[in-house]
Amino acid sequence: QVQLVESGGGLVQPGGSLRLSCAASGSGFNNYIVRWYRQAPGKQRALVAAITSGGRTNYSDSVKGRFTISRDNAKNTAYLQMNSLKPEDTAVYYCFAADPVSSSYAWGQGTQVTVSS
Repeated sequence: QVQLVESGGGLVQPGGSLRLSCAASGSGFNNYIVRWYRQAPGKQRALVAAITSGGRTNYSDSVKGRFTISRDNAKNTAYLQMNSLKPEDTAVYYCFAADPVSSSYAWGQGTQVTVSS
């Protein structure tokens, strides 16, 4: 049902910032749980941050204090604000959304984030 389109990735220097967007099409976004994952080359996909329909958030220890997940239900969009970026943050970042009632879910197409001098 829902489809997710990501944007905002790119190349930044260490210490820089990026804001990723995840735009949802279809109905029901207000009720979705949204998560951001990342996958570095040769590594397994790992959870970065999550946000509930009520705005409660959770972060992995590696990004706590640097990244912020948010959502704008009026725009059917979730965001990941990434500050103080480090080379180890380099990865493909994926948005994920799930309906906790129906258990339906969708993945974004992925967006590349590269942190390098």
